[in-house]
Formats: sequence, C-alpha cells, structure tokens
Amino acid sequence: MHYHSHYHDKTMKRKQLIDEVARRAEISKNDAAKCLNAVLGAIADNLTEGDKDIAIPDFGHFAVKHVPERKGKNPQTGEPITIEAHDKITFKASDNIGIYSRKHC
Repeated sequence: MHYHSHYHDKTMKRKQLIDEVARRAEISKNDAAKCLNAVLGAIADNLTEGDKDIAIPDFGHFAVKHVPERKGKNPQTGEPITIEAHDKITFKASDNIGIYSRKHC
C-alpha cells in the first residue's frame, strides 16, 4: 500500500489514519477523528454486543468466531491447563481490497 512510504514505521497509527482521512475527504482533522471514532465504534459495538458479522464490499469481512474450550500448557511451567471457550473477532480482507482505495479516493 502506498501509505507505507509516508511513514517510517510499517504500522499506520491512529493519528496517521486520521490525517489521511482528513486529506482524502478534504475535511478537518477534528471532523476526520469524529468520523473514524463513529465508524470504529459502530463496528466494535456490533461485533461485541450485536454478534453480527460486518461485510464491507470490496474491503473485507469482520466476524465473531466461537473458539471452543481446549487443553493447553502453561508456557512458564509446562503444566497442562484448560483454555476456556471464548469468542474472537476475525477480519478477512476482500480479494478486491486494492480497488477500494482507487474507487473512493
């Protein structure tokens, strides 16, 4: 992705994402932060409270997956432990994610 060349670290941080949203949408950084917070809040609330998957065409799919209880080992002691069942959030990028950036710039 082209944004890597703009930043020394290979991980885009929240502030950098806000800057990029502001630039692309031609809005203030404050408004971009509000938009980002609203989108991320809606996604997080839906996945953690609504238990609904989220599909964004040409971008990707967020899903809540149930992980059943399983046996494991304590990494410090090597003793057998039971790892409790839990839900985890997964993201699978669309095969078309590359066109998304060109379509919506």
